[in-house]
Amino acid sequence: MTLRSVIIGTGTALPARRVSNAELAQTVDTTDEWIVERTGIRFRHLAGPDETTSTLATDACRAALAAAGAEADDIDLIVLATATPDQTFPATATKVQAALGINVCVAFDVAAVCSGFLYALQVADSMIRVGAHRRALVIGAETFSRILDWEDRTTCVLFGDGAGAIVLEGQESDEATGRGILATRLHADGRHNELLYVDGGPSTTGTVGKLRMKGREVFRHAVVNLAEVMQETLAVVGLTSADVDWVVPHQANARILDATARKLGLAAERVVVTVDQHANTSAASVPLALDTAVRDGRIKQGDLLVLEAMGGGFTWGAAVVRF
Repeated sequence: MTLRSVIIGTGTALPARRVSNAELAQTVDTTDEWIVERTGIRFRHLAGPDETTSTLATDACRAALAAAGAEADDIDLIVLATATPDQTFPATATKVQAALGINVCVAFDVAAVCSGFLYALQVADSMIRVGAHRRALVIGAETFSRILDWEDRTTCVLFGDGAGAIVLEGQESDEATGRGILATRLHADGRHNELLYVDGGPSTTGTVGKLRMKGREVFRHAVVNLAEVMQETLAVVGLTSADVDWVVPHQANARILDATARKLGLAAERVVVTVDQHANTSAASVPLALDTAVRDGRIKQGDLLVLEAMGGGFTWGAAVVRF
């Protein structure tokens, strides 16, 4: 028998304010046509004054728990991926823990920007598989609008706010390809800091800072790295892209999604795309896309999924999951 981490529930939360490209063009030097042509983005949600990373994360967790038929007290581990925590410390995960009313629980944050959810997933999976925990909430939550330079039209149009969460449960299986997380692979290369970063921080400037990005260079690295890590992760369990039912990618740019699919020989219809509705929500984008496709019926129990993401650092990774 093999102990695996099985996804038993998914959930999301989006800020109330939904902003179209046309509305954004009223305050930013851009147009709907310019944004759609270069990114595929049409809408994004932006957090209001009373909406924070922790409130969005908490709402996403409640939705995931409801989908799983679980109670908050069933959870003994919370791993939250974010680049936009409520505070420098304590961990935003502890605020979610308190909001959910969980008294006995391990809770901490993971910082790997857009790859954060994949990093959090592997951490939680490892802790479940060694028997340290039974059920976990794994969350990606961001309020990127707080760190955008709204005078830089090349970056501010690309991002949105939101949160996604899953409930992971340790389950025994005697099948080699039974339900659960089959394999994960993570990478990082800190030499590329200057291509995607925030120009602030407690130990350098004492300020929060703003996001800075060299888009063309990031695009080039993303297509190569994502295709390679997906193939690498599938190979661990003796599978190929032909075995995959759905790719659930980080939603950064429609052109990156298209180029990655072509590089792998995947039909576009097998790639879950939500970037047009949510923009780039960093660590939240993979769980947001996953929940969207689960709730609209595309992803069904037993489907083979590949989750993948790449973010600043650079960090990147993939997971093969039997849903």
